[in-house]
Amino acid sequence: MTTLEQLFGGRTAVVVPEVVGPALAARTRERFERAGYTRYALLDRGSYDVLPDPEEPELFGPLIEIAARTTSRSLVLAEVRALRLQPGDYLLAHHDRIHDGHPVELVLDLSPASVPGAEVHYRRRGQVYFRAPGAPGSLAIVERGPTVSCNHTYVTRRHAAASIVRLVMLLRDG
Repeated sequence: MTTLEQLFGGRTAVVVPEVVGPALAARTRERFERAGYTRYALLDRGSYDVLPDPEEPELFGPLIEIAARTTSRSLVLAEVRALRLQPGDYLLAHHDRIHDGHPVELVLDLSPASVPGAEVHYRRRGQVYFRAPGAPGSLAIVERGPTVSCNHTYVTRRHAAASIVRLVMLLRDG
């Protein structure tokens, strides 16, 4: 028997700490910087830098494997992007795409340092049900559903040197 929660809600929402170390994170940030970000600034949706389709095979395989073990599913990469948020940046939940089925979203924090309050929120029917804290090296694994949206919280201008870098991957059953 299928429950409404199984049909419409995310099932797995966990943070795995220390998935990558500071050296690998720094090398990855440098590659993203060399590839070049594009500024996204539609104020009613978000303000951030984005790098679509970064090539990071050193990371993709191990991250997909961790997600597959965590969810007990066979998963393949469907989409990937890198985000950089600096003071004053954010992504609003109504900017997020709603997904059919139950894809798995991975958010790898590649930031050089933790920034207080810089979290990723997952919402079910508008209500926050999972908070992924800004923790460098950590990996959030969240099964999305048709009622689950996501936002990246505002990075306060009080942290003038803040730079949050996240690799966001969407995985589907393979």
